Amino acid sequence: MTHKGQVLGPNDRAGIAWRISSYSPNGGGSCVEAGALPDGTGRVAVRHSHHPDGLALVFGRVPWAAFLGSVKNSEFDLDCAVC
Repeated sequence: MTHKGQVLGPNDRAGIAWRISSYSPNGGGSCVEAGALPDGTGRVAVRHSHHPDGLALVFGRVPWAAFLGSVKNSEFDLDCAVC
């Protein structure tokens, strides 16, 4: 693990059950994947679905919950003027 536990390299991802966002169009082809780390800490790893062997960012339980709450509240929705 590098960057004080915030980025996972390929060897650090064993045992993560990756999930594609239910909000992802076309079956997740243009999305990120997330999965809980198997170490029992509640941390979540996130990676780009097009680059599954690339780096994965790690978020703690509280920041991840805040992010999900913001997504559910549509705080990141694009204005159609920029779509």
